[in-house]
Amino acid sequence: MKRTLVPFLGALAVSALPALAQFQAPFPSPKQTVTQTIGVTDVSVSYSRPLVKGRKIWGELVPFDKPWRTGANQATTVTFGDDVMVEGKKLAAGTYSLVTIPGKDEWTVIFNLDTALWFRTDYNPGLDVLRVKVKPVPAELRESFEIGFQNVGPDSARLVLAWEKLAVPVSLQVDTKGRAVAKAREAVAKAKIDDWETPLAVARYYATEKINFPEALALAEKSITIKKGWTNLAWKARILALDGKLPEAVKAGEDAIQLAKASPEKPSTESLEKLIAEWKAKK
Repeated sequence: MKRTLVPFLGALAVSALPALAQFQAPFPSPKQTVTQTIGVTDVSVSYSRPLVKGRKIWGELVPFDKPWRTGANQATTVTFGDDVMVEGKKLAAGTYSLVTIPGKDEWTVIFNLDTALWFRTDYNPGLDVLRVKVKPVPAELRESFEIGFQNVGPDSARLVLAWEKLAVPVSLQVDTKGRAVAKAREAVAKAKIDDWETPLAVARYYATEKINFPEALALAEKSITIKKGWTNLAWKARILALDGKLPEAVKAGEDAIQLAKASPEKPSTESLEKLIAEWKAKK
């Protein structure tokens, strides 16, 4: 069953122009696009920003308990570069219109497949992909409607809708390590035959995150096979040490230092030498 979206009054003054019109009057609610990377996942929001202009917003201009297209003009859309969790529920990568049903104490936030919603277009709940419930919170006055990101971390963030004196936070979570590993393996698979840096970069990432030690070691060895240098030998030593193989780590580290001292660049080996001393003490 289709339901009519709440018409935004400011947008009613601007009708859709014919497709061949050569002039488009400025919209009273300017458009904005904001993109945030969470880990390795890009999230983009495209929306229009209506103004308060002295009006009572919640419960009047935007009625309670009726679907609202969450902005003005065209549909507000959200694009997720990878699969995400929204308020603990899975949502597949893709672009969705953002429809909300404001309530006094609780909002329904909806991700819908119809990205062509306009102020006169019916909203079809049958195209909903996900619905979540969230709690609005008091906020500082915002004259213009705003969608942004807060509390951005390595694998989470809050998508916040804010207008007048109200904010509506929506939690997002991403599988950063899982996506990074997938993209790392893809990069290694696509690397040129003489590319020693890509496998080393992935090995370093694994070592830094303390994951996938066998794969990290294999990639360090691959880098060394392509072009042996003190850098990839040093990372091989670090990976071996992280995996508890201290005698092998010491040997690889000492080989790396020999190469470094023979190099015309004479790179500093001080930090590696300290690590080797620590490894020897633990053997």
